[in-house]
Amino acid sequence: MKIYAIRHTSVDVKPGICYGQSDVDVAASFFDEQKKTAQEISDVKFDEIWSSPLKRCKKLAQSLFNESKINYDHRLKELNFGDWEMLTWDEIYASPEGKIWMDNYQTLPTKNGESYPEMVERVSSFIHEIEKLNVENIAVVAHAGVIRIFKSVIENVAISELFENFKPAYASVTILELENDE
Repeated sequence: MKIYAIRHTSVDVKPGICYGQSDVDVAASFFDEQKKTAQEISDVKFDEIWSSPLKRCKKLAQSLFNESKINYDHRLKELNFGDWEMLTWDEIYASPEGKIWMDNYQTLPTKNGESYPEMVERVSSFIHEIEKLNVENIAVVAHAGVIRIFKSVIENVAISELFENFKPAYASVTILELENDE
């Protein structure tokens, strides 16, 4: 099956803000970005549509697939940054625990939030669930962190490589091939 991993559009948040699982809204550029994404996937017939329940993904999913049933799954949310949600990255780095986390972000949890291994576990459980489906094309509207994990799990690429070399743009479509688990 093919998974079309679609990153949400730009957000209405100042640059440099950590917004993780905060339910932020989309930027004014939403319709232009949505139109580009819609054109990119216009020839594909989707058997299943999934989305993060956060507003920035939900709005894009509903506008792209307004005639279809959309399944919302909390496992598709971005990393939970806990106490650091909506702070600037500079503020986070200036705190002692923020600096320690940034130097070890692939293993340590955020302050009162989630660790990257915990996020990998929840996104992987979603992937293992959908690989049992007997379908050709699935759309998943999600976040950059989730799409990186999809690529890591499906293509067996070290996540550390993807942090450096794979940065899904807003409103981008990443196509991945997933073998059905039959």
